Amino acid sequence: KGAVEEDDFGYRLFPDRNKKPQSFLVRSLFTFHNKCQLMLRMTLETNPYAQLLLEAMKQSGCTVFSDRHFSCENCDGCVSGGFDAATSQIVLCQNNIRQQSHMNRVVTHELIHAFDHCRAHVDWFKNVKHLACSEIRAANLSGDCTLMNEIARFKFGLKGHHQTCVRDRAVRSILAVRKISKETAEKAVDEVFDACFNDLEPFGRIPHSKADARRAYRDFQNRDRYNANL
Repeated sequence: KGAVEEDDFGYRLFPDRNKKPQSFLVRSLFTFHNKCQLMLRMTLETNPYAQLLLEAMKQSGCTVFSDRHFSCENCDGCVSGGFDAATSQIVLCQNNIRQQSHMNRVVTHELIHAFDHCRAHVDWFKNVKHLACSEIRAANLSGDCTLMNEIARFKFGLKGHHQTCVRDRAVRSILAVRKISKETAEKAVDEVFDACFNDLEPFGRIPHSKADARRAYRDFQNRDRYNANL
């Protein structure tokens, strides 16, 4: 009889009521993961840098699927993301990406690596010059070095400031993923710098702002229509 009465309170509809509460850690990791997924979706649907890269990859025969090619994970240290060439997956560090603007930049940066991987046969692991070239392009085209981001880091008044920023970030990125000396990384970056800094595909320009990226995206779509009519 007791069981029947208990049932009348409708507790069976809320099985979790009787369970022990989850630990704070488990709950917060779940929240990170959900937030990461939501911010990623927002980037892919609204950010012109990401949209242009997705379109360009599709045209190069490497369609990106958000559930297959992106993975929100916890990462060590202060890295924000990475491109895993072995699986063609972009890793997003859900414990280190807290803001939408940061997610936009990380996704764009890693999509440039993915685009390079799709377009060229990049030897990520053996050829440090290949890695250097893609890191230069990612720093140059992702908005990592736009003036506002740099001002936020208190570096202004530098002549050739954009190039300096791109070079520094490329070196730092290589050192984060390869166990090589700073000299070796700098040498690789210097050797390929001009060619890779001037390779603006698929943007056709250095997008210094979202408005620039939007124009580049429009031009890219039009370039397409033009080619289709030839």
